[in-house]
Amino acid sequence: MSLVLVEEHGSVALVRLNRPEKLNALSTALERELDAALSDERVRAAGAVVLAGSERAFSAGADLGEVQAAGAAEALAYYRDTGGVYDRIAALPQPTIAAIRGWCLGGGFEMALACDFRIADRAATFGLPEVEIGILPSSGGTMRLVKAIGAARAKELILLRRRLPAASLAEMGLVSEVVDGDPEPRALAVAAELAALPRLAVELSKRAADAAADASRDAALLIEQLAYAALAEAGGTRPEA
Repeated sequence: MSLVLVEEHGSVALVRLNRPEKLNALSTALERELDAALSDERVRAAGAVVLAGSERAFSAGADLGEVQAAGAAEALAYYRDTGGVYDRIAALPQPTIAAIRGWCLGGGFEMALACDFRIADRAATFGLPEVEIGILPSSGGTMRLVKAIGAARAKELILLRRRLPAASLAEMGLVSEVVDGDPEPRALAVAAELAALPRLAVELSKRAADAAADASRDAALLIEQLAYAALAEAGGTRPEA
């Protein structure tokens, strides 16, 4: 059975974690299939990408059997192997939306944070339990949380290890939209809206926003002005002389 499925929904690609009996625990095998799915032609051709899990869990986090068996050398080898898939999600040129039901914990939460938008069922539960077992969120989650909500709030989530409902995450700005029930239809509808926009403008807007987060004021302004000039050269609306 494939651990990751790719579905076409018009101009949108839906990438589904498919290990429901294990609450979509993130094994090395699943991450390897997810990495391959991101290179699937259906994903490459899509105007937007939705990442989803199953009814009981978007993902309950890392496969603890693998984590507990790993030492320092194995951990470093992991990041050289499949551990980079979270950054690959973040680097996709298309807008990405995580459709979240059930548990969204640990590495699953980090995977959702790597997406541009998160749409969640009101009953979904979020949390970062890593510190409880002597590790920390290390698939980009610590970095992305600090950038999104600041160090103080990030430490609340990481160190106090609260289980939080979707509404609380929405108040923090970490969840874009809360729905009652299955979030996939709404995520696919939003993705279709995004896919209908001019693709180059969408891609450069996404990249400019990501780059601005780490740039100085002058560098951020230069990035957006150069992106605008590139779009104008490509045939977008030109400013009046």
